[in-house]
Amino acid sequence: MSEEKSLNFIEEIIEQDLAAGKYKNIVTRFPPEPNGYLHIGHAKSICLNFGLAIKYGGKTNLRFDDTNPVKEDQEYVDSIKEDVKWLGFEWAQELYASDYFQTLYDYAVKLIKIGLAYVDDSTPEEIAKQKGTPTEPGTGNEFRNRSVDENLDLFERMKNGEFKDGERVLRAKIDLASPNMHMRDPLMYRIKHAHHHRTGNEWCIYPMYDFAHGQSDSIENITHSLCTLEFIPHRELYDWFIEKLEIFPSHQFEFARLNLNYTVMSKRRLLQLVNDKHVEGWDDPRMPTIAALRRRGYTPESVRNFCDRIGVAKRENIIDVGLLEFFVREHLNKIALRRMAVLDPVKLVITNYPEGQVEQLVAENNPEAEDGGGTRELPFAREVWIEREDFMEEPPKKFFRLGPGLMVRLKHAYIVKCTGFKKDDAGNVVEVHAEYIPESRSGSDTSGINVKGTIHWVSVIHALTAEVRLYDRLFKVEEPGNEEGDFKDYINPDSLQVLPKVYIEPALRHVSFGERYQFLRKGYFCLDEDSSEDRLVFNRTVSLKDTWAKEAKKN
Repeated sequence: MSEEKSLNFIEEIIEQDLAAGKYKNIVTRFPPEPNGYLHIGHAKSICLNFGLAIKYGGKTNLRFDDTNPVKEDQEYVDSIKEDVKWLGFEWAQELYASDYFQTLYDYAVKLIKIGLAYVDDSTPEEIAKQKGTPTEPGTGNEFRNRSVDENLDLFERMKNGEFKDGERVLRAKIDLASPNMHMRDPLMYRIKHAHHHRTGNEWCIYPMYDFAHGQSDSIENITHSLCTLEFIPHRELYDWFIEKLEIFPSHQFEFARLNLNYTVMSKRRLLQLVNDKHVEGWDDPRMPTIAALRRRGYTPESVRNFCDRIGVAKRENIIDVGLLEFFVREHLNKIALRRMAVLDPVKLVITNYPEGQVEQLVAENNPEAEDGGGTRELPFAREVWIEREDFMEEPPKKFFRLGPGLMVRLKHAYIVKCTGFKKDDAGNVVEVHAEYIPESRSGSDTSGINVKGTIHWVSVIHALTAEVRLYDRLFKVEEPGNEEGDFKDYINPDSLQVLPKVYIEPALRHVSFGERYQFLRKGYFCLDEDSSEDRLVFNRTVSLKDTWAKEAKKN
């Protein structure tokens, strides 16, 4: 009998709240800012918020934190929605912080009226200085003592567009001596004369994150507002606004964000990679964005399994990207169709096989599939392509592939014995010669010969051609963001290798987007969106084994 999985600390809180009758149903939310593409770290948050609601019969809202019109765009809104759906989740309501601009404005007016907010004319530099330091209290200014009427008048004029960007701000009036710097009269509103992707030019003042977030949670009756550990210092202010406004008491809970090695997950740094052309875009398969993982061939099931495996913790740690790749391999092994592709070809001529003869062999589509996977026909003829690395002129001991006098099985076909080879003027092997054992056909082998090696191949006259892109980790060090100098200096120069002409078996003529393939002995692949009817392009999702782990052991 399998052990029941223990609860994480958030699940424990939810179960206590439900048992105590604090809430009839839980309501969570996923609140991204639409200023970039979501990455694997966001996938953890998505799986957590939606997963908890599903487990406890609640619901999850998708709410866009669109309070900064300068950095936000509809493109990002659309990509976020696609990512959440791809991961397998449906939101209860699609909402926007901008839906609440009038309500938030009214909340701000309420705080002004009870003497807990004021308009400040200070510059950002002056405000920063007046806030003090972690060891020294802040100091008030003359604007802190403005009358309620004056503050109401100025705030309305800010809303009406009478002042320039940065000329005035609205601040909460709390405690300039608080040990929590976030409580030292934080900014609530700033002036930005910028076009908003939803509200157009209706507003020229926009709420700050700390003022918009908790109140948006409250408006939506969010019971468990989940965010990452860096927001712990914000919780006191979150609670203060809700208390003073006397609105629904949403509560914030913090968990450790996902930190993955061999990558960066700061939106600012990811944007640099895109803008500086180190990658082809947000969905470049080397990026950690969900769009990139999707294009690379990752499955939503593998990402969800990964997020479930790493769990929910209260302390930051770094997760090995190899664990994510493990879950990708595990799922693809079950669903990927087996096909043969020769990436670095050399011709093998089977000299005793009748010229012009073609056999249709039978090959399994996926021996690991629950339904058996079915079979396909595989044409075999006198000349086949094999991998260059599967032949050596002077093979060492325990080389179980082709070399003079050595025997090997051609997958799904016959045993062949190498009888010679040809070189070009530069000394490169251009053709390998072999003889086959007619009685050794796979499935009906009566030869009595046992060979230790099996290699893949593609019939020369039946082969299709394709471009193959071999993707690897974008950075060559584990923590590029923590190394000295510019993080871009640590980009892996071998993160992409393009093979313009690869030979693939004819069954791939009917390849489809969304289908996953295992190219035997080479890794897992998927069709890329750059493909066309006359040009197939495949991306390597992941290799068959973790080669980085081997390198780490060597070092």
